[in-house]
Amino acid sequence: MSTKTTSPPAIRFLSVDFDCADPAELARFYGNALGLPVLYSSDDFVLLGRQGSPGLGFVRQADYQPPTWPEATQGKQAHIELGVDDLDAAQARMLALGAVEPSFQPQPAAWRVLLDPAGHPFCLSTHGV
Repeated sequence: MSTKTTSPPAIRFLSVDFDCADPAELARFYGNALGLPVLYSSDDFVLLGRQGSPGLGFVRQADYQPPTWPEATQGKQAHIELGVDDLDAAQARMLALGAVEPSFQPQPAAWRVLLDPAGHPFCLSTHGV
């Protein structure tokens, strides 16, 4: 009988990936917004982040359809929460980088929902900052 014990495989969180039509364009938006460099780039995938830390990935989908949030016609595939100190200043910066403000804002005094250039909703929040 063997007394050899096995350890579980090492698994680490690498990235959250967003489907999109143009990975380079969406990576530029988030790279500029978050100050993250490109770790890997190909025609169909771009990974932003810092060595040893989780990042954001952007994956080309030929038939990509943006979310229709808040309508449920085409559901959101994912969204991220970005912590900010000043909602108004952060919103202005993201809009200048190419984000779009949807007409519906569930709680604008607490957080702001914006859409990235590929149509993914994301939130600016002072909670947890």
